[in-house]
Amino acid sequence: MKRMVCFLLFVLSVTFFAGCEQKEEIDGYYIEYLNKDINEIEKVSYKTETEDTLVLIEEFLKMLQSDPKQVSCRQSIPSYVEVVDYSLDGTMLTLWFNKNYYEMSNVEELLCRAAIVRTMTQIPEINCVSFYVNDEPLMDAQGNVYGIMYPESFVENPGEQINSIQVANLSLYFSNASGDGLIKETREVHYSSNISMEKLIMEQLLKGPDTVGLKSAIPAGTKLISVSVVDGICYVNLDATFKNQDYSVMESIVIYSIVNSLSEMASISKVQISVNGDTSGSYRDSYKLSEMYVRNLDYVTTLEVESSKDTELTVDTESTGDSETVDETENREETKKEAKR
Repeated sequence: MKRMVCFLLFVLSVTFFAGCEQKEEIDGYYIEYLNKDINEIEKVSYKTETEDTLVLIEEFLKMLQSDPKQVSCRQSIPSYVEVVDYSLDGTMLTLWFNKNYYEMSNVEELLCRAAIVRTMTQIPEINCVSFYVNDEPLMDAQGNVYGIMYPESFVENPGEQINSIQVANLSLYFSNASGDGLIKETREVHYSSNISMEKLIMEQLLKGPDTVGLKSAIPAGTKLISVSVVDGICYVNLDATFKNQDYSVMESIVIYSIVNSLSEMASISKVQISVNGDTSGSYRDSYKLSEMYVRNLDYVTTLEVESSKDTELTVDTESTGDSETVDETENREETKKEAKR
């Protein structure tokens, strides 16, 4: 009898651990709730029998809006905030909320947003989430659009450690002085772990070059509305200032300054640029916004070539602080040698 009991316990234990292993891969879901003090997030295991994506979306949203019935937790989405609608486009889930969404405090909103995104992106078919409030993209207090969000957009314990600083070496492409070529600038950047790499690249492009002799290809004053990567395609949404014409820079240089810089990321194979979310028009005459562009290094040149062709290389003099050409410097040094002789 004891042998039989031991055997049964062995079988049950094997079945349990096998089930756990399988659940880790297929069904190991959890719902993220806010704690009672609304200063951190707690995970609660969730079991489901379905593998259907739309059913999972419905279940997860219902759980996020329901009382978890645990002493230490409360629902992630407040009762006064309503999820009006949702849609799934490829791997991006878009959620529409009523205007009461903006009634949450800053900390509660951040935790609510993190809980929603990290809960919903557990579903195998969902990689990212976009928020809308009253048919408008969700914005922060300064009027900046949050754009598409990933689990990596948030860090643990946001009340204690919102940001951690990392270092990246970026390869950015700026216009040469004549506006007919691109020159690569390598830049070391310290950045917050909360920011995506594609957003970091676009922000640095808009900031402009550090190298003397280069200039930004993107029209001055252009603002980034949002940028995201879905299935290898980077979607860049710029404001209307992008269409301000600066004919000192060729249109191809403007486009490929963005495309080539973003394509330095291994995860990006194509880039689509929109203006205020609109892809129906063109940039100047030749570049349709509806097109997806791939890396093109035909326009890339070097700063050394530009210096020899278009500008005189200068060196600073110590005595006056003025600059002079290389030829003038060589003549001055030769005169000194003659005087010594």
